[in-house]
Amino acid sequence: MKTIRVALAGAGAFGVKHIEGIRNIDGVEVVSLVGRELEKTREVAKKFDIGHVTTDLSDSLAMKDVDAVILCTPTQMHASQAIACLKAGKHVQVEIPLADSLKDAEAVVALQKQTGLVAMCGHTRRFNPSHQYLHRKIVAGELAIQQMDVQTYFFRRTNMNALGQPRSWTDHLLWHHAAHTVDLFAYQAGGEVVAANALQGPIHPTLGIAMDMSIQLKASTGAICTLSLSFNNDGPLGTFFRYICDNGTFIARYDDLFDGKDQKIDVSKVDVSMNGIELQDREFFAAIRENREPNASVAKVLPCYRTLHRLEQQLAASA
Repeated sequence: MKTIRVALAGAGAFGVKHIEGIRNIDGVEVVSLVGRELEKTREVAKKFDIGHVTTDLSDSLAMKDVDAVILCTPTQMHASQAIACLKAGKHVQVEIPLADSLKDAEAVVALQKQTGLVAMCGHTRRFNPSHQYLHRKIVAGELAIQQMDVQTYFFRRTNMNALGQPRSWTDHLLWHHAAHTVDLFAYQAGGEVVAANALQGPIHPTLGIAMDMSIQLKASTGAICTLSLSFNNDGPLGTFFRYICDNGTFIARYDDLFDGKDQKIDVSKVDVSMNGIELQDREFFAAIRENREPNASVAKVLPCYRTLHRLEQQLAASA
């Protein structure tokens, strides 16, 4: 089996999660690490025995032995960097969101179709064992979603990342955090989003973004979704999903799944790992080896970004 050689851009919290996941996957090696600050990037590379370090993605793209790139960079760089990777002949996985505008997302999808390379977006919820468990039951006809009730809550009144370190860019409730649920809802409901409404709270004076948001969705299957998002919530933190189905209620808290009576459901045997990031990466590399379209390909997640675009337009009109 030929080793897939990977360049990873972004040496922060999520980049490290990908490196750790890849170390569990046979036949894959991270050979180049790209970071904003050279010394910090060197530290991460040394820890994980990665030979090549740079602050410029083009250096990694010029390496002939690099087969694929994983982008864990700031949101506003995702689309342009994904396009650069495809133009360089590299398969690419870009962390969620694919882009922060519909136009840019469509440009990535168009170039992927032209090149035929594997291009995938990190919509991790499709891979988390808790959501996989329910997806299999839905596909088998054992469950149908009536309503999803989702809470995405953080306490992020200053610009910090998942490790509590200062960020060089501003996160976004709509284009990043809502993307997870908008995509997952359509994926689990088995239809397209046919109605979408949004409200947002005041714009933060220094961050320039809304810190609170409420979104309603309806799928072509008739299922509905209510999503509440906040950067103002002082715990508990994270995203919590309540699936109200025709045959039971289920609550997903990260990788744990419970029934409506709060009894834990064992999802440890759903896949080869309990780590959604690792499972997402496994799908990316399997698609490269098998020359096929991956789950969460840029084309498959594009409808999510169409919905986000509609919501952004709606919020702008009501501002």
